[in-house]
Amino acid sequence: MTHPLDRRQFLKRTAAGTAAGVAGFPLFSIGKPGGSANGKINVAVVGAGGMGGYAFRTAAARENLVAICDVDFARASRALNKHPDIPHFKDFRVMLDKMGDQIDAVAISTPDHTHFPAAMAAMERGKHVFVQKPLAHNIWECRTLRKAAAKYKVVTQMGNQGHQMDGMRRIKEWYDAGIVGEVREVVTWTNRPIGPWFVPPKSFPPKTAPVPEKLDWDLWQGPTEAREYSPEYLPVLWRGWWDYGCGSLGDIGCHTFDAPFWVLDLGMPERVEVEREDPPGPGFIPMSSKVTYHFPARGEKPPVKLTWYERGFEVPKPEGWEKDKPLPEEGGMYMNGSNNILLHGGMRPNSPQIVPADRFRELREQLSKIERLPSAPGGPIEEWLEAIKGNGKPGSDFDYAAPLTEMVLLGALAQRSGKTIEWDAENMKVKGQPEFDPWIREPVREGWEYDV
Repeated sequence: MTHPLDRRQFLKRTAAGTAAGVAGFPLFSIGKPGGSANGKINVAVVGAGGMGGYAFRTAAARENLVAICDVDFARASRALNKHPDIPHFKDFRVMLDKMGDQIDAVAISTPDHTHFPAAMAAMERGKHVFVQKPLAHNIWECRTLRKAAAKYKVVTQMGNQGHQMDGMRRIKEWYDAGIVGEVREVVTWTNRPIGPWFVPPKSFPPKTAPVPEKLDWDLWQGPTEAREYSPEYLPVLWRGWWDYGCGSLGDIGCHTFDAPFWVLDLGMPERVEVEREDPPGPGFIPMSSKVTYHFPARGEKPPVKLTWYERGFEVPKPEGWEKDKPLPEEGGMYMNGSNNILLHGGMRPNSPQIVPADRFRELREQLSKIERLPSAPGGPIEEWLEAIKGNGKPGSDFDYAAPLTEMVLLGALAQRSGKTIEWDAENMKVKGQPEFDPWIREPVREGWEYDV
């Protein structure tokens, strides 16, 4: 379920991708439909505000930005004003129908609940796709996107930016070299849910209002059940509503779980437990929770308990941590190894270290002699674009991103329900609790159905 990445395999995989494409995928080709005369990739962006700004700026700087799609022209005004001559749309389906032969790849940076339909619509037409984290809004969508990527033979990537960082490679190197030792416990934490993303409304249901002039509210809702517009959903407050977002876990989990999931080859948990505050109102996330995952042994690797602490729960400090020194406030992760404790602060593995500090200093010479893994060619979009051209393989393609996101969403299901989950991964079921089924595969409005 995860990518092995020792140096020899990494270089072999990268060379194979460069010479013959990625896992048999047909790559961008000049002179074929969609190929540009200048050898650049024709990229369309779906969602141009917020994180979509990264997508359109990267596409415009490196490749050919050929179309911009956003349901809210006010939110996307910066992109639209900067590129007034590029066709712009509100419905990605219309964009793909009208400009399909001019598009090679689609970068999707929409709210969580529309990741899946936008990616499916693009892949069905043979377009390479980039999707911001979390990959999808429910587990069935994750698995279906993975199947679709294989069926349509496209290059895929999820935007968990930490996976491309050199800090991620250091963690892999140190673990594989035996510096950490056997890991049975992982601790992760975040300072969320906090504003401006997670702010409960003053009343439930939230106060409604006229739809802003430049927003297509029906398209914004996409596959979800239609309801009246409220400013308590947009532009970023949707993250706190289960119909649209996946809470703090959906927001941050694909970053903070990335290193342990990859390095320890965690796979799927057998059980997920939760402690939480009561949600402030119907349909809204709990504003504080603690989620504990239990992973079985994997070959010679022992069982692992991974705990996620949100704002309001005290995070235990690793052994040897300075008594009066706070843990990084934004969040972080540490692995309790039989040899050493490995920690990184922040949601992503920017600067991993061994703790306590004096132990890190003792190991510096030994760590410096460990052979380095090759760096990624920039961030997730840059790596994806290079892979489309045949240069390597994305580190967070859907084969990796789908199970990582599934793990994250299992925790979100526990938070949403307040119940312990016994997960039957083979059958995609919560054991003995069929009431979870409509959350594992959510119903959609007519016209938004996709399958493989």
